[in-house]
Amino acid sequence: MRSLQHVVAGARLASLSTEALPVVDPATGAVIASCPAGCAADVDAAVAAARAAAPAWASMPLDERGRMLRRAGERVAAAAPGLALWESREMGKPIAMATADIVGSAAGFEAYATLAGEHLADRDPGVSRVVRAPYGVAALVVPWNYPVCIAIDGLASLLAAGNTVVLKPSEKSPLSGVALMDALDHLPPGVVNLLLGDGRSGGPLVEHPGIDIVSFTGSVATGRRVGEACGRRLVPALLELGGKDAVVVDADVDPAWAATLVARGAFTNTGQVCTSIERVYVHEAIAAEFVRELVAMADSTRVGPPDAADTDLGPLVDARQRDVVDGHVRDAVAGGARVLVGGRVPDGPGWYYPPTVVVDVPDDATLMTDETFGPVAPVRVVASFAEALRLAASGTYGLGATVLTGDPAHATDASRLPAATVTVNDGGEWPADAEFEPARASGVGRVGTGRAMLDAVTRPTTVIVAPAPTRPRGPALPRTA
Repeated sequence: MRSLQHVVAGARLASLSTEALPVVDPATGAVIASCPAGCAADVDAAVAAARAAAPAWASMPLDERGRMLRRAGERVAAAAPGLALWESREMGKPIAMATADIVGSAAGFEAYATLAGEHLADRDPGVSRVVRAPYGVAALVVPWNYPVCIAIDGLASLLAAGNTVVLKPSEKSPLSGVALMDALDHLPPGVVNLLLGDGRSGGPLVEHPGIDIVSFTGSVATGRRVGEACGRRLVPALLELGGKDAVVVDADVDPAWAATLVARGAFTNTGQVCTSIERVYVHEAIAAEFVRELVAMADSTRVGPPDAADTDLGPLVDARQRDVVDGHVRDAVAGGARVLVGGRVPDGPGWYYPPTVVVDVPDDATLMTDETFGPVAPVRVVASFAEALRLAASGTYGLGATVLTGDPAHATDASRLPAATVTVNDGGEWPADAEFEPARASGVGRVGTGRAMLDAVTRPTTVIVAPAPTRPRGPALPRTA
């Protein structure tokens, strides 16, 4: 069993905390590593290292910084199989899926290195302009469901903008974070530091006076505490929190096509995705055929060990999360809902839960109101598109939403849903420099991709330049011998 350590200023650092946390393989229930709980002294060391490295990293020429980040992308892509193995062992994602996700995210280093060279380049100092500078030291707190990809996404933009980083993974998924640091060890010491632990390190990190900006992805409850801490210190916080994403299935779409998209959106990564489809509103005209197709897809999805080549879904991350998922299904059934497939905790080791389709779910059931974060598709039949859109817009979250329709007017109506992103008919190409902000309890902070993200992690200064009057020159004085 491995005993994990922080990585500070390019070196492994033992925690000053005497408490440790078990890291458990969700497929077997076996303890596979020991992670330090962390403490305020550990935070001090990590932040100090990042602050010491910040001036040189921020002042480094953009092309030189870009070369280092491109190298980071190459090294992460090469290390993807190993990173995926650790991610699978600690949170249950199928290895093939994890590998593909990590390779895709690694390309972000190249993209942001190129974009920063264009967007943040020096402008003519003699003209009025906006200049953007890094905030300084960033706290990047990432969740357990996509521990490598979300870390890479944050690192690519923060580092390209000239910030140094203290990266804190979830205590449930620290192994992949340690492995990621090995792929980044060519960066100058202190530019990226790894801080392990639970709230005993996370709390002091976001409250630390040496942190200039916080990027947090996680639960609503913890996000509120992070936001409060940042508000007290008046530092920016980018918060992506929970979701309860809805999909509207209109009367005029192919039911089998719609069921395929819903199955993918509800069951991928065992439903452990921030933007999983967790509410389905389907028009009564196609509801029977749609539900039949969705049940067939759930029933044919292969659940098994994440290291097996034919596995579609691995286990949930831990027993607590499985209890939440099963509790939501049971509550819905108690309120009159019917389970058509799945909905039962299987026998045997590991925290598996089958793809589940539930119909006749009351609108006030926890399965329709609270984040489930599991492979469950609750279906509600509606009489009209207007009713479906109204229900999709209800609730306390606003992370993502999907509308499947062949009606151009209905597609236009979809844009009014309160969400950071709205996908119509499986979407298409992202707009250049996409910008979005979570709504309601799903978070705060205007972020996005490309230039929008670089803008979010830099501080703008408007420089207004006018010519200065010159002092009149008098007649030339005669030279003396």
